[in-house]
This record gives sequence, structure tokens and C-alpha cells, in this order.
Amino acid sequence: MHKIKLGLDAMRSILEKLDSPEQACSAVHVAGTNGKGSVCSMLQNILTTAGFKTGLYTSPHLSSIRERFRINDTYISEEDFTRLMERIRLVLAGQTITYFECTTALAFSWFAEQKCDLVILETGMGGRLDATNVITPLISVITTISLDHEQYLGESVEAVAFEKAGIIKTGIPVISGVLEGSAREVIEDICRRRKAPLGTRDIDFFMKPVEGTDFIWKTADDSTQIAVATNGKRGAWQIDNSSCTIAAAIALREAGFAVGDGAIIAGIAQASWPGRMEYLEVPAENLAGMTSKYPPSSNVRFLLDGAHNQAGVTYLIDTLKSQFSFARLFVIWASMADKNYRDMLLEVAQEADVLILTLPDSERAALPKDLAGVFAGTDRNDILITDSVAEALKSVSAQATPDDLIVAAGSLYLIGEFRSLLIGEVV
Repeated sequence: MHKIKLGLDAMRSILEKLDSPEQACSAVHVAGTNGKGSVCSMLQNILTTAGFKTGLYTSPHLSSIRERFRINDTYISEEDFTRLMERIRLVLAGQTITYFECTTALAFSWFAEQKCDLVILETGMGGRLDATNVITPLISVITTISLDHEQYLGESVEAVAFEKAGIIKTGIPVISGVLEGSAREVIEDICRRRKAPLGTRDIDFFMKPVEGTDFIWKTADDSTQIAVATNGKRGAWQIDNSSCTIAAAIALREAGFAVGDGAIIAGIAQASWPGRMEYLEVPAENLAGMTSKYPPSSNVRFLLDGAHNQAGVTYLIDTLKSQFSFARLFVIWASMADKNYRDMLLEVAQEADVLILTLPDSERAALPKDLAGVFAGTDRNDILITDSVAEALKSVSAQATPDDLIVAAGSLYLIGEFRSLLIGEVV
């Protein structure tokens, strides 16, 4: 069953029947509103570079469920996925669990079977009652706090912070990127009560620009300094994620993992996270409708970002203004119907020269005509509506020129379909 059901009882029950695989591997647990997937990916890249067999469990996926499960550079095979899913089905013996509980059980089972040195786990939603919160990790990381999934996590930033901070365990170090006052106070209070050592970005550790894409990461007391370079146009906010990632890697040193500066430098520079502030230059000849307007061997510029809450949209717009130049900005947008998309869509529309609303293949997706209703009573009357992601790409192909930038955002379901049309599946 695909619906959301927060709570740990069912998760603990099924894991016990599977011989408690969650206890087999050391772990890093990562929560946050935005950035947690990027931190997980970068940290896994660092640890893999350092020579450790590192498992990675993230969600959601863009096109294939196998994207959620990875060890080093290899996604779970179809054969292993099928075999472990069948084992879970048999152990359940008719018991019903959620989609996310099922994938989490599979992740723990695969990582234990493959004898990972360390696993990195991204929470699905929240933290306190998230299915992944059945472990005692070596380190807990909380990236950012802002409003999202209000119907489950609460209507205030403080309530969301309380849920995210539920991953904090007694005596376990915490790395935090949360700077907003009331949310930070919640995390600081819980860390105090649970005697969990806390390191906070821009208070206990910093990323300072040097020149170009070069930065110095350092602790507040200057006892540790590492020169790092980001990998191009990844979004200004990814610097914050990189800073938290490096802090987590340094904390793992203290937990006994030999993570050298070289692994950190290479891991940060080489890391990528599909569909999250992902810049692509696609040959025009690969896209129907582009070849007549684009010179031979030229590329079409795309930025794909799964921004689907207010903070994510703000980061996206800041990045467009600070890191990109273009004649016109084309924005292809979709949202889930259960999202508070009005303010986000109005903010994006202010930046877009051409706004195309579309419908990804999801039962939760908002209808384009309902999205267009946001602009009723405004002077924006040039909104384009398409019935599918393929139609949206066709529409933009008929209009964009080499000087333009095409952005797809608002939903990871949209990004998954759009990316597949551009360059194929992730796995």
C-alpha cells in the first residue's frame, strides 16, 4: 500500500522477522527538508573514494526504483531486488506495510547481506517516526528546516524541527545546517537533553570562498582546514550542503574511519545528484524540433531541479540569478495536488519569460488547468498548458533558441520523466 503511515512498530516487526539486518552495519542518518539527498550522495562518494564499501539508501527515485539502493557506484541488480522483495513478501505472510517501509526493509537486508562497511540512510519524511529511524547511527545529520508536508509534520517551523530532530540519539554526534532561530533552538535543546555533541554550520565550521569555485572548509578554531573545489554550476546552496558533508566526514574520522583530505576533496568535486540542480547540455540534434534553429553541433541548455517546496524554489531562483545568463527563461512546471503550490508557482512565474504547465504520470499530480487557476485575476495570461511531459518538451523545442535556458522544476515526478526523455534512465 502506497499511502503514508508514520510510526515504527510495523518497521521493527518486519525487521525482526528478517533477522534484524539494520543492526549489521554502521550508519550515518540524514534528515532535513532540502539537501539531504545531496549530502547523502556526496558523503557516499567521499567514503567510496576512501576505499570503504558504502551503501546508500535514498528516496524518491526518478524513473527506476533501483535508484534507491546503491553500494559504491553500483545500483542493486534486478535479480537481487526481486529475490529480496520475494523474501519480504514471504516473511510478511499477508501483513500489510507501506511502500516506504517495504523499500527500507529491502535496503537494510541488501546492505547486511553485502557486508557494507557503512551505510548512509536518508529519511523519507520527517525523522522521529520515519521508517529509517530504527537505528543508532555513528552520526546524525540535519541539513535544513522549512515548511513541507505540513499535514504530517506540523504547520510551524518549530514543529517540523521537532520531527526532524527525532533522529538525534543519546550521545551520538549531530551535524546541523539549520541556522533559522526557532528551528535551531529546537535542535540545540534536544541535543542538550540527549547529551549529543552538536556542530552547526557557520558557527562551528565554515566554507569560505577563495577564488572561482574554490573554497576553504575549516573549523571555528582553525584546527582543521581543507581546500576544496565544487564541480561547476551546482547551485549556491550546494556549498552549504558540501560544508555539512565535510563536517560529517571529519566526524567519521573520529569514529574510526580513515577518511583522508584527498578523499574529501575528490568526493566533493566529483559528486553529482541526478535531478537536483542538474545542469545539462543536450545536443540539439537529439531533440526533435531543435535542429532547424540551432547551429550544427550546438547544445540545448537545461537545468533540472526537483524543487517542490518554498525553500527549494527560493534556492532555485537565487541560483538562476547568480550563476546563469540567458536571453529568455523557459520554465516547465508540475506540482503534486497535495502541495501548497500557489506561492511557489507565482514566484517562479515572475522569473519565467515562458511558463509551461504540464502533467507527469502520477495519481497525485495536480491538473495543469488547476495550476493555471493560480493566475486567475492576475495579468499573466500567456500560460501554456500541456497534457504530458513529452508534449511540454515538444512545445519548448518549438520555441527556444540557443541563447535561452530551459528549467524543469516543481516535482521529482516531472524531473524523472523529463530527464528520461532528454538523456535516458538513471539506471
